[in-house]
Amino acid sequence: MKKLRILLPCVALGVCLQAAQLPVNLGSASNFTILGASTVTSTGPTVVNGNVGVSPGSAVTGFPPATVVGGALHVADGPAATAQGDLTAAYIDAAGRTVPTIMAGDLGGLTLTPGLYKSTSTLGITGVLTLNGQGNSNSVFIFQVGSALTTATSSQVVLSGGAQAANIFWQVGSSATLGTYSIFNGTIMAQASVTIATG
Repeated sequence: MKKLRILLPCVALGVCLQAAQLPVNLGSASNFTILGASTVTSTGPTVVNGNVGVSPGSAVTGFPPATVVGGALHVADGPAATAQGDLTAAYIDAAGRTVPTIMAGDLGGLTLTPGLYKSTSTLGITGVLTLNGQGNSNSVFIFQVGSALTTATSSQVVLSGGAQAANIFWQVGSSATLGTYSIFNGTIMAQASVTIATG
């Protein structure tokens, strides 16, 4: 069952136009696939493509059997510390953007165009959420989530119209949980934790 509260009538039709957003500058954090503040944990034979870092904490568990390819493991070192500072600045930037489209509930089944979207509580994705760049590969999507972001099993964030994962930002006030076999696009910046289930 889809629960959705919309304050702009255009979203009720499944498509909404907004003023263009500038991308969130991730700085050196963009060099990391996973970046934690206190702990990074893998519970199986995960393969991470790119750098994995943790700072100021130093807890890394599950590596091996998890492996890092095309990058390195940075534990409380200079690159991880610098990236954490850049990530904090990016999180504050994304959280401070104004004049969003207000949303709540489940985004599954919607097609959204570039812009700024905000939920003061939780957001979920069940089924398919389509992000349509409208033919512009530089289009930017920013989602401000007041508390938790949760995707259901086998849910999908699908890109169309030239939308690029590098220009999609999810600023999450607490935790993000990606369900089993879900397909997700974008950068998650979560205040508390990010959990990625099997597949």
